[in-house]
Formats: sequence, structure tokens, C-alpha cells
Amino acid sequence: MRFSNSDKEFTSDDIEYIEKLQREIKRAEENISKLIDLGSPKKTEQGLAQLVLTLVELIRKLMEKEAFRRVKRVTLSKAEIKKLGLSLKAVKRKIKEVQAIFGIEDEDLNLNLGPLRNLM
Repeated sequence: MRFSNSDKEFTSDDIEYIEKLQREIKRAEENISKLIDLGSPKKTEQGLAQLVLTLVELIRKLMEKEAFRRVKRVTLSKAEIKKLGLSLKAVKRKIKEVQAIFGIEDEDLNLNLGPLRNLM
């Protein structure tokens, strides 16, 4: 996503949002080995597909939240809003296609972060 005010300083909300993203990525990295079973090629492939789709879904949700923030702040034109909405729908549709190929359900698109609960 390209920001229209690239020379603008980060607000405290922006910094908080970035720090939250960094924490979520760190938690995801810590739990990768729990998701991928190296016991067989098929299970490994399934685990990798699940991990990749989980991360793509997380990114899609974050992009959706950012898009909503930008729409709310009135920083996008109507054409940009339409393009953004269509792009997010296309990503969601592609996620569903890959889920079908690997037999991954919506509830499988998550990472268990132990005491911190699930990622999403």
C-alpha cells in the first residue's frame, strides 16, 4: 500500500500499531515448528500450506484494518476505495482456492501461541 503522506511523522497510534504487528510476527515465528510435521512429505506440504495461508490471512486482515482506517480518515479517493476493496476480495478468493487444494478449513488458519492463545 502506498501512503499519500509519506513525509508525515508517525503518530502514537501508528507506532502502537507497528509494535503490535511486530509482536504478532514474533509470536508466529516462535510457533512454526508446532505447525509443520516433518514425518512425511504430504504432512510437511500440508503444514507449510497451512502456515503460509495463516500468514497470508493475517496480512489480509491487517490490510483490511488499515484500509478501513484510511477510509475513515478520508485519505482515499472513491476509485482507490473501489480498487482496494476489489483487491482484498481477490486475495480472500485466492486463499479459499488454495485452502480447497490442500483441504484446509477456515478454523485451521491460525497459530496457537500457547498461553497467549491463538494468533487470530
